[in-house]
Amino acid sequence: MKIIFAIIFCVKITFVFSQQMRIGVLTALNVNSIEIKSNYGAYNIICDSSFVSSIPINSIIEVSVMNSKISVEFIGSRYTNLSKIFLVPKKKSSILSLFPNSIKSSKYTYKDTIEITVQDGYLKLVNLVNMNDYLCGVVEAEGGRGRHIEYYKVQSLISRTYALKNKNRHHKEGYHLCDNQHCQVYRNHSIDNSNIKKAVESTSNEVIVDINGSLVTTFFSSNCGGQTCDPSYVWNNSVDYLSTFKDTFCCNTKQSNWIKRISKKRWSSFLSDQYGVLEEDYGDLIYNFRQIDRKAFYIHPSLGIPLRDLRKEFKLKSTFFSSRIDGNDVLLNGYGFGHGVGLCQEGAMKMADLGYDYKQIASYYYSNIRIINFFKNRLIKQKKILH
Repeated sequence: MKIIFAIIFCVKITFVFSQQMRIGVLTALNVNSIEIKSNYGAYNIICDSSFVSSIPINSIIEVSVMNSKISVEFIGSRYTNLSKIFLVPKKKSSILSLFPNSIKSSKYTYKDTIEITVQDGYLKLVNLVNMNDYLCGVVEAEGGRGRHIEYYKVQSLISRTYALKNKNRHHKEGYHLCDNQHCQVYRNHSIDNSNIKKAVESTSNEVIVDINGSLVTTFFSSNCGGQTCDPSYVWNNSVDYLSTFKDTFCCNTKQSNWIKRISKKRWSSFLSDQYGVLEEDYGDLIYNFRQIDRKAFYIHPSLGIPLRDLRKEFKLKSTFFSSRIDGNDVLLNGYGFGHGVGLCQEGAMKMADLGYDYKQIASYYYSNIRIINFFKNRLIKQKKILH
């Protein structure tokens, strides 16, 4: 019993002092069975608040759903009819690999504690992870490897700001954030990248706030195509610290240009079916469109065709494109990859390579903002209230 209390106490202490996050993992999969391997360091397994055993390195734990309850099997022992289990690392460096539904992949590896319950007939997995460990995984997933440390710092800054601003997004599901693009991509702990760890730790607790001291919404995309996008073009709402402006840093980078062909028949059918824009009324005008500066609507606002709708329907890389007839096709020449709002990742990478620091990069993409220590600032506010 003392061991159980000690483990639970350690988990609570971690939550208070280490900004522990609850991250729903494997949320895009319907997981009804999973194999879990302890790669580095041993783990304690707790089943329904009872300490069961320590799991040595390289051991395999099999977890599955059985009659809406959890079944656990490891080292020749089997436990059934369970409601909740915890896998708690005995060392901070311990790492688990998760193989959902017998998928043999090294894609999903996590540090810190894993909590498993059953929801709607499937396993619900939550990573109870230290904020810095979480951010290391996010920064690597969102930014890739081999980047300049100043880029990793600005990605850490905006990812931390996003996490704290949206930490109740999945409250009903029992965790703070999920692991997909809906929140922030998080597939594993950072794989042997010392620059990412340094960047996260050197910006620890730092966030971006607006002129009122509120956490900003740190939108970002892969490449803005040479001009950032006004949020109202995408979500109908303007944001004070985000605007559209020319960004030359991302030009001539990997995802700055693209081309796509779509048949005239498919193009015209979509416009006529969805918006009542007919070729017999407008002629070739419905195929020819020039977009030098970013716009919200195709051809003209009076036609009521949002560019975001075209992007979704035809799976375009961005809404920043021009079009013309080419034989029986509509030829699209496009720029950028993503919605283009906020920070442009390839632009930020280029800025870092040119010698800009992370605060300069953040201020370039988000206007009228401040970078502060979130927890120090919150403590000061609490003291003022008390006095």
